[in-house]
Amino acid sequence: MKRSADIADFEKRLGHRFQSLDVLIEALTHPSVASTTRSDNQRLEFLGDRVLGLVMAEALLDSDEGAKEGQLAPRFNALVRKEACADVARDIDLGAVLKLGRSEMKSGGRRKDALLGDAMEAVIAAIYLDAGFAAAKSVILGLWGNRIHQVDTDARDAKTMLQEWAQARGLPPPSYSVLSRSGPDHAPVFDIQVMLKTGEAARASAGSKRIAEQAAAKELLSKLDT
Repeated sequence: MKRSADIADFEKRLGHRFQSLDVLIEALTHPSVASTTRSDNQRLEFLGDRVLGLVMAEALLDSDEGAKEGQLAPRFNALVRKEACADVARDIDLGAVLKLGRSEMKSGGRRKDALLGDAMEAVIAAIYLDAGFAAAKSVILGLWGNRIHQVDTDARDAKTMLQEWAQARGLPPPSYSVLSRSGPDHAPVFDIQVMLKTGEAARASAGSKRIAEQAAAKELLSKLDT
């Protein structure tokens, strides 16, 4: 397979030149464009998630020899969750080389956290299959960089923290509701409200429900701390 200029540029941003372009193309192929002759990246995503997890677990142990499991677990989760993978994917403009179906392209698929995060994990698996664990580890550590050392000691996501706050006080889990949805289909904006049984509430807006929920939970936590 001939290496296109776009793929060659992406390999430079990634920090790995593939011996087998086929495995990279598979990693970049979203299910919306897969066919009987072209595999999508879901199986590679499954593998890449495990490779990333092992590298991050080892890196965290090396970076803080005195940390206990209770401190390491939230840091680990913050580094491997979909949003973190999507952020790294944006750093290397992975979206520019993603192969998407027409519907996904129209709905802004190249900017979606879920698609970018999945593709980043698939690319990690592709490096692992192409050149082995050492090569994958080197690329991961290079791309995640200072994130590993700067991740907060308590890096639980806001929704988890709010739920634990409520449970510790004998309250049911907070409820989330969509107050409104605006904007075109390819760039929607969701206005989300989170509320506790006791009546405390907060709201936030974002381009996805998940991000808006996290922002609303963070806002409510800040109110509860005051």
